[in-house]
Amino acid sequence: MVDVKAVKKITVTEQIMEQIATLITTGKLKPGEKLPTERVLAEKFNVTRSRVRESLRALSLIGLITIKPGEGSFVKESQLAFPAETITWIFHREINNLNEIYAARKLIESEVYLTAARNATDEQIEHLERLAENIVKIKGDDQPDVYLHHIDEFDLYMGEICGNSIYAKLMQTIIHLRKETSLKILSVPGSIEQSVALRSKLIESIKKHDYEQVQENIDTFFKHSRDFYDSILDS
Repeated sequence: MVDVKAVKKITVTEQIMEQIATLITTGKLKPGEKLPTERVLAEKFNVTRSRVRESLRALSLIGLITIKPGEGSFVKESQLAFPAETITWIFHREINNLNEIYAARKLIESEVYLTAARNATDEQIEHLERLAENIVKIKGDDQPDVYLHHIDEFDLYMGEICGNSIYAKLMQTIIHLRKETSLKILSVPGSIEQSVALRSKLIESIKKHDYEQVQENIDTFFKHSRDFYDSILDS
């Protein structure tokens, strides 16, 4: 008999959460906007107020709304960084799909790197060099999560200096989504060296304003990354 997975039951609370979360993430509910009262939401969803209350508490825990006692529930104000819990919850169905993670990484990281390369100031390039030096200084026997922390810092800064706030948030999202996969990849011999080499080559080509070379470095990196992803899929 073929292997099957148990069907997950979607609770009423989860359905309410998903609808409200979609309104927030699509911008139909704006940062700082007050949500309808529990009574009104219960009527609209045709559920009890206790179900609505559970959903709002859960949305608060994952960082999408703020509950102010005596005032109500509000969409959380825009932040520089999304809470990891929010991203994990939004993408919980996709987070273990290596092919989708790879495709998203290639698309978003490539665009962020190239845009940052075109917009980086001399001061920002110097800071990138310092971040890259921190990665290089790490001893070879350190754990992959130590490398990943410094690589994430580098990539977050690339998103910050690219000049596009949406790209910056997409990079934050990718960094959260790729965490488990990245830790597996960094455990594969040669992957850490490749990751460090990419960022070193990126900085050199950015300093020279050689954007064709920037693109070539990015393409080469993801070509090799595909091999690492495949090695994980085959294992």
